[in-house]
Amino acid sequence: MNNKKFWIIISAISGFSAVAIGAFGAHGLKEKLTPEMLDVYKTGVLYHLVHTVVLLTLALSEKVKSNLASIFFLTGIILFSFSLYIYSTSGIKFFAMITPFGGVSFLIGWIMIIVSLRRG
Repeated sequence: MNNKKFWIIISAISGFSAVAIGAFGAHGLKEKLTPEMLDVYKTGVLYHLVHTVVLLTLALSEKVKSNLASIFFLTGIILFSFSLYIYSTSGIKFFAMITPFGGVSFLIGWIMIIVSLRRG
């Protein structure tokens, strides 16, 4: 499997899971979570969806040559969004402490796009 196809498949899996998790939160958790925790959950879904679109865009782009941005965005989705999903549904604060590492991963992903384009 070539690299482009791999990242398109990863993007599709990520997009599918973001929509499914978002729908579950909207319909299955609305009455079970406090409004504050539901907002935490929704933040995870938002960042999951946005960065999934970025992953797909990178996979389809001919301009960004490096996979590093994609790797950091995928890591960010896992660390940031999934830690928020788990924290908001379990209340275990340890998972909230993981979230900033995902945020840093997102930031590094954005920087990797700039670096890749500057290198030509």
